[in-house]
Amino acid sequence: MNNKLKLSLLGGLIMVVLLVVKFSINNNQPTVTLPEAQAQILDREEVVNIESGMTFSTITEQVGLEDSLMHELLEASQDEYDLSTVRVGKPIKFYFDRQTGEFKKLVYQIDSEEELFIEKNGADLWQAECKQIDYEVRLKTISGTIDSSLYQSAVEQNVDIRAIIALADVFAWTVDFGMGIRVGDTYKFIFEERYRDGQYIMPGKILAARFVNDGKVIEGYYFEEGLDEDGELIDGYYDPDGISLQKIFLKNPVDFKYISSGYTTGLRYISAFDISTGHRAIDYAASYGTPVRVVGDGQVVYAGWNGSYGNFVSVRHNDTFTTNYAHLSKIYISYGEKVEQGEIIGAVGSTGLSTGPHLHFEMVKYGTKINPLTVDLPSDKAVASENLDNFKQSIIQWQEQLKN
Repeated sequence: MNNKLKLSLLGGLIMVVLLVVKFSINNNQPTVTLPEAQAQILDREEVVNIESGMTFSTITEQVGLEDSLMHELLEASQDEYDLSTVRVGKPIKFYFDRQTGEFKKLVYQIDSEEELFIEKNGADLWQAECKQIDYEVRLKTISGTIDSSLYQSAVEQNVDIRAIIALADVFAWTVDFGMGIRVGDTYKFIFEERYRDGQYIMPGKILAARFVNDGKVIEGYYFEEGLDEDGELIDGYYDPDGISLQKIFLKNPVDFKYISSGYTTGLRYISAFDISTGHRAIDYAASYGTPVRVVGDGQVVYAGWNGSYGNFVSVRHNDTFTTNYAHLSKIYISYGEKVEQGEIIGAVGSTGLSTGPHLHFEMVKYGTKINPLTVDLPSDKAVASENLDNFKQSIIQWQEQLKN
């Protein structure tokens, strides 16, 4: 047999072997690229961004769900979340089988913390469940020196405004951000940034913060003590000794422009009304309609018209303190109603004997009006004694980071 014939037969044999191997592979493991495989597995997703005027009924109709199925979903979710109250601006996601078009699942983000899932259980019945959103949390540290305001200083560093507001809330009872900020005050805080699918979503909790206000160092640390007997989380912000930063009263009841009239015990002559009187209150000049917040928990003991005070609200906080809010344009609460610290109870106005829109704010202690700006307000909260050692141990790392 000559060499050419041998080479020809050998080449043919190799081709046959390759064809057999290829046939075997194709019959046992079909060749499918990764994107094609994913397309076969994943459901089809339709997202509806809820707009004004939309209802759950119109939303489900838009994505092609039958009316009977819409009612089944409403019924399945009623113990977890009322889908008839879906909110404008929120997305609601529907998932369908890519091959058959059959509806498989609904996902609705209730708020920043929870999502509602509705899908069939093992018994082939629709079942709803609220789940905590699993964010990726990254820590961020920001520090700065104030030239004009905390807000401006932080914005210049591209800090999410929601984080700035949260920081101000931490120190709301200990720092007067309206009148007490000084040029040269410094701050440093460590907080969470929440990410989802690699995208920044929002700031999370402030974990530790340090504020130097007019030379006074104020620190705050977030701490969770556990659950109370009702299953509610016991948490808050505390100073290094475990005393809560949350005082019984807020520093200010309103976001104001300036104090138009301070606390005086002498006589004051108002020419417009030919009246002489002392001014045992603080007048906060603010725009008409600015929300007025109650400075502490309590019960409304007066809500209505009160002569020269105009629209007037009085809140009894305990056996010691009562606070009064006058010249309101609107009143949002009623006599006898329980109110919580920070709750909006009215709006700035100029009713009664008033020369312009402002809030007339009085603080009464044991029946005597006192100066709200100078009273030393105590805290009624602290870390429980059995948790104090854990608290002090947990803040060591934060204290070191805030000092560096």
